[in-house]
Amino acid sequence: MVNQAVSDDLIEQLCAIGISLSSERDTDRLVETILRSAKGLTSADGGSVYSLTEDQQLKFELVSTDSLGLSMGGTTGIEIRFAPLPLYTDGKPNLNMVVTSSVLNEETINITDAYHAAGYDFSGTKKFDEKTGYRTKSLLAVPMKNHENDIIGVLQLINAQNAAGEVVPFSAEAQRLAESLASQAAVALTNKRLIDDLKTLFESFIQLIAGAIDDKSPYTGGHCRRVPELTMMLAEAVSATQSGPLADFSMDDKDRYELHIAGWLHDCGKVTTPEYVMDKATKLETIYDRINEVDTRFIIIAREAEVACCKERLVALERRDAQAAAEAQARYEQTLEQLAADRARVHSTNVGGEFMSDEAKAEIEKIAARTWTDADGVEQPLLSEEEVYNLSIRRGTLTSEERQVINNHIVATIKMLESLPFPKHLQRVPEYAGGHHERMDGNGYPKGLTREQMSVPARVMAIADIFEALTAQDRPYKRGKTLTECLQIMGRMRLDNHIDPDLFDIFIDRGVYRAYADMFMDAEQIDDVDLYKIPGYTPPDMRQAG
Repeated sequence: MVNQAVSDDLIEQLCAIGISLSSERDTDRLVETILRSAKGLTSADGGSVYSLTEDQQLKFELVSTDSLGLSMGGTTGIEIRFAPLPLYTDGKPNLNMVVTSSVLNEETINITDAYHAAGYDFSGTKKFDEKTGYRTKSLLAVPMKNHENDIIGVLQLINAQNAAGEVVPFSAEAQRLAESLASQAAVALTNKRLIDDLKTLFESFIQLIAGAIDDKSPYTGGHCRRVPELTMMLAEAVSATQSGPLADFSMDDKDRYELHIAGWLHDCGKVTTPEYVMDKATKLETIYDRINEVDTRFIIIAREAEVACCKERLVALERRDAQAAAEAQARYEQTLEQLAADRARVHSTNVGGEFMSDEAKAEIEKIAARTWTDADGVEQPLLSEEEVYNLSIRRGTLTSEERQVINNHIVATIKMLESLPFPKHLQRVPEYAGGHHERMDGNGYPKGLTREQMSVPARVMAIADIFEALTAQDRPYKRGKTLTECLQIMGRMRLDNHIDPDLFDIFIDRGVYRAYADMFMDAEQIDDVDLYKIPGYTPPDMRQAG
């Protein structure tokens, strides 16, 4: 009955260890659990865990000896300076060392006394003992084989101890326990590596997509990289806030990872946006800038005026009417002057900007009424209705139809992300990524969500996307704004209930805007911001005074 009780106790221990190994997500802590458990099951004083590298060497991952108070590797922060042990030297198997021999022969090696074991080189062990006063005696080396029967490392245990604390050989039962544990450990480590590899592949693929989107447009290069950076900066600032309306918001590592992934994917729908719309640098641009066609028409009108002038002058000179000839020349020169002014007006209007007045729009319509004669002799307006429509864009370079095409990228983003089978810890990625164009007052797109309907991370990303766009130097229709200009604009957006007011306060209070500027903005954009002049923002000292 005693043996059965002991056996049941060991089984429970192994089960508990197995559960612990399978639930651990950190590789360093996993290795420490393996060694600690092995030492506990076999009553070993010390031990090491080695991993088998791709170049066929055994690398020290963790070293621990209780009686010496020695612990290196793992989460200790103490670097293991021992050189890796090669499985082969000069092309020959390295059978002189216990751990390498254990791997090469795929067997457990149980040594009663290292100083009297034949066939192995323990010179390094003896030097260590001389230096520390230790006495390495019993030794157990167990190869760690995973579920595919591949060796991924070695578990080595040193100096088994009896109840009196005396060093004894590792028993057959201790060996079986160590082998059982090594098998569980190998599976756990392999699974962790597979998860890490899949995670790395997943993240690399996401960044590949984001990079392709940035590369797709020379005018938004880096946007998909900068937005996640700023998103995480602001989210961390909010998480660190201990007072105010957002004091209860916090993030753990899983939350951070989920938001990080959402940041990288927030514009993935732009793969569906045509380049000629995304890159539309001027109002008349489609696949190319049609301003050159308009210039050609101006040249044709000027030539027509020149021909008409020459004809009038010829008739006048034939009649010996010098005054009529001079008047024809004056009208021609006046026409050229007006054409130059009209052409300049079209060019300046084509660039786009923050605002176009009704007067400027009327001038374009007046210019459009000029006519020219095409190759078929048909009289045509200087500007077509579609060109007038484009040149009459009030802000920027996009028509309302083109703006809708651009805006549709967020619909495509949500559709793409919601179609993916995200695991449980990433299920909020579509919501976070798909909300960065919503407004707090419900007038955003695509769902018209209000502040109460949006999570804090989604609202964080909305601010990050806006600030990045305002500061970016690579937009086709504007220059990158200064910090003061950006915060003035965002302050007005705060008052208009466009962005979250509490997040905007933290964005400024904790200097997130400045930290981002130091990382990504050009020096000439970084000016001294007068916080007291930001619309809708009250500095902390005034809040406290109030």
